[in-house]
Amino acid sequence: MNPASGSITETSGGPERYGEPSALHPGPPERTLEYVQEFPRPRPEVFRFFEDAFNLDAITPPTLRFRILTARPIEMREGALIEYALRMRGVPIRWRTRIEAYDAPARFVDRQVRGPYRLWCHEHVFEEIEGGTRMTDRVRYQTPLAENWLGRWMHDRFIRPDLEGIFAFRRAKMEAMFGVM
Repeated sequence: MNPASGSITETSGGPERYGEPSALHPGPPERTLEYVQEFPRPRPEVFRFFEDAFNLDAITPPTLRFRILTARPIEMREGALIEYALRMRGVPIRWRTRIEAYDAPARFVDRQVRGPYRLWCHEHVFEEIEGGTRMTDRVRYQTPLAENWLGRWMHDRFIRPDLEGIFAFRRAKMEAMFGVM
């Protein structure tokens, strides 16, 4: 059985706009989304699939109308910039990420430079395990208006379910492509 799992947790924190958080004002909540999957494939193969940004289209729900705007080929390396366009709930979004860390075939990290989130930092970790590869997606994020009731309501009502749906779609696509342990 594949120990595929996923969760979103919340912590308070993150620097406030005008200084560091304090005990009375801990700052807007930072959430962590984490999904783990295991595949009966070698780590370099799984890593190669994910380091090619153009493969994101294959594991993104079609309803998002996801497109990569950066020209081919994209050299994956620390500092690389990747530009995307998509629609979230029908709203057009432009998104740019920077590769902050790149350690093939173990991990890479992309961080939103421009986009819909206050913070979006996505770490992809690939570990060799007996018979295959364990892949962990870990996303730290903060939403707009995260510090007030409207932002929390928007997260609980729309953003969280959308993210869970996107990663469930991704998990199913990855299982179909790479198999299940």
